[in-house]
Amino acid sequence: MSEKDKKICIAASAGGHLAEALQLKSAWKNKQCFYISDNRVNAINLAKKEKVYFVKPARRNPLNLAICFAQTLSILLKENPSVIISTGAEIGYPAMVIGALTGKKVIYIESLARINSPSLTGKLVYLFVKDFYIQWPQAKKWFPKAKYAGSVFE
Repeated sequence: MSEKDKKICIAASAGGHLAEALQLKSAWKNKQCFYISDNRVNAINLAKKEKVYFVKPARRNPLNLAICFAQTLSILLKENPSVIISTGAEIGYPAMVIGALTGKKVIYIESLARINSPSLTGKLVYLFVKDFYIQWPQAKKWFPKAKYAGSVFE
């Protein structure tokens, strides 16, 4: 499969996580892509011009998390992306787990907001995501194998 033919999934909770992911949009320019997010303002606006699937956010509720996993699995089986990119949080987690279990390339970018402590999503996916990026050099103390890439914002 050529680079141009790869389908990319961007899975991010609406709000700041999706805003960070959208800063990287040029990385998947001219490639097939789709988004998985929750039904909030910036994701709703994105859906006016891009393919966006909405899933139920977990909000740290085990039943909602199971629903989110089931919805995400259905989307990933239908779309069959080769790459999954996530900036977190709860919407990205199921996509990254399913992606890792099915042999997809999974890329995680720790939130720019995480200066003084690691995110729960980062802690949960660190052991199985090979392409793990941080936006602050001091985050290396929590994620020593992570790659420092600087801020997604220019």
